[in-house]
Amino acid sequence: MKLVVLGLSLSSAWGNGHATTFRALLEAYAERGHDILFLERDVPWYRGHRDLEDPAYCRLSFYQSLGDLQQWSGEIAGADAVMVGSYVPDGVEVGRFVQRTAGGVTAFYDIDTPVTLAKLERSDFEYLSPDVIPGYNLYLSFTGGPTLRHLEDHYGSPAARALYCSVDAEKYRPLDVPARWDLSYLGTYSDDRQPTVEKLLNAAARALPHRRFCVAGPQYPAGIDWPGNVERIDHVPPADHAAFYAASRFTLNVTRDDMIKAGWSPSVRLFEAAACATPVISDVWAGLEKLLQPPREILFARTTEDVIAALEGLDESQSSAIGRAARQRVLAEHTAVHRAAELDGHFEEARRRKSALALPATGR
Repeated sequence: MKLVVLGLSLSSAWGNGHATTFRALLEAYAERGHDILFLERDVPWYRGHRDLEDPAYCRLSFYQSLGDLQQWSGEIAGADAVMVGSYVPDGVEVGRFVQRTAGGVTAFYDIDTPVTLAKLERSDFEYLSPDVIPGYNLYLSFTGGPTLRHLEDHYGSPAARALYCSVDAEKYRPLDVPARWDLSYLGTYSDDRQPTVEKLLNAAARALPHRRFCVAGPQYPAGIDWPGNVERIDHVPPADHAAFYAASRFTLNVTRDDMIKAGWSPSVRLFEAAACATPVISDVWAGLEKLLQPPREILFARTTEDVIAALEGLDESQSSAIGRAARQRVLAEHTAVHRAAELDGHFEEARRRKSALALPATGR
């Protein structure tokens, strides 16, 4: 299969989770024998922080504007499938261009589904609009559960299918490194996640001055009152994620408000940490227990006291058992190899549906 992907970024993981998601998925997809072209809008923010410019598993090219995208018309028209990602600059017009040009299956890959739906409800059409959704043969969603039916019934998607994030099991694995923190958190700052970080990490740090904590990720405002036992790291490159998790006795999973409301929205960091056998303490939302089973594979925390109980109440053997169980579950169900196979199945389903609709009535 020839696949063209127009995504937010493959070249830079700075301040976004899209790059690591695309890298794991597309590398596994290429291993299935497919040819992939990734088209990325050349923007200053990612241009200045690129950590991957020549991937071995696909062609990576940059375009400057919507007009510049025309030079790729032949590739898009001749591809078996074309996939447009969420948060692509001028995504609505990019989607219309793809739908006019593509000869194969067209798909929207939403790595931010609950955020996207919240934007649509307030008429914020930054990268997707209601009129574009029915034109995609396939809506691939980071969120499963009831959201899929909503996308079909309310927005007219011909087929909404879950394609959760995943993890590259070769890159994310247990490492033997010295422990540095009792609880860590890896994530870019966001207004709606910060209250949970305050409650589940900072408040626990103030209550446990003998414990060590860490918050890693960019864009945190300068005015945050970090406790003295919380280390701040501005950015951890993807190549160092596994070592970061390995140095953490526990790590925290924090979910954005829109994703909590929708449920069924695992983050890529959740699977990455679990693949490293680092026990995860997570906020709580519908569907999470179907992905990782508490308390055997993950710990849920609604309050500061829940976090304190885990840090103070579980010994090394107990916490290690949780991490190992989570890793086994992820390796069995949530690797990039699994997602690549699912993607093939979704494309094939969409291709057959598209072919059936193109047949004259007498030929069905």
